Amino acid sequence: MGQINVTKNVGGIEGLCVIEPTVHGDARGYFVETYNQKDMEEAGLDMVFVQDNQSSSTKGVLRGLHFQKEFPQGKLVRVIKGSVFDVAVDLRKDSDTYGKWFGIELTEKNHKQFYIPQGFAHGFLVLSDLAEFCYKCTDFYHPGDEGGLAWNDPEIGITWPELQGSYQGSASAEGYTLSDQTPLNLSDKDQKWVGLKDTFAF
Repeated sequence: MGQINVTKNVGGIEGLCVIEPTVHGDARGYFVETYNQKDMEEAGLDMVFVQDNQSSSTKGVLRGLHFQKEFPQGKLVRVIKGSVFDVAVDLRKDSDTYGKWFGIELTEKNHKQFYIPQGFAHGFLVLSDLAEFCYKCTDFYHPGDEGGLAWNDPEIGITWPELQGSYQGSASAEGYTLSDQTPLNLSDKDQKWVGLKDTFAF
């Protein structure tokens, strides 16, 4: 295919894809195609995106784990400045990997993109002083439809890099820091989510 290399079903989880674009660089800098519909279709990825978002976060910020309940979104995520550890958790109740997670470091230097299909929770931890994070969505944001999971749910067991602290029975950031003692920083909302078993009852 053209300008991308796609690794499918990363972490043994069906649907998760890591996409590495071709970077054209010289003494002046670089050029990269961040999205090409034809290349994606040739790789077997035919999702349609309807919304682009961008966020800026400082070191130690953790956003997540988020999902939409009635209007699930597929997301194609990347970092244009800094570094984050990006995580997806499989919430598809009929999946063999339900409750399993996969994480990848996305940076402005590696140019990697991570495709997370519908049916996953998503979150990221900022590892650099500042990170600018961009993502394309397959559905619109619907106010009031957002759900979430505790980022530190021991049943899921995400290993967040550089993070120090111990689980105290809630999603509170209290007592957690990065290895350089930067405090973990979560929104009030993200500190109130509960774990997988208490969120879903099948």
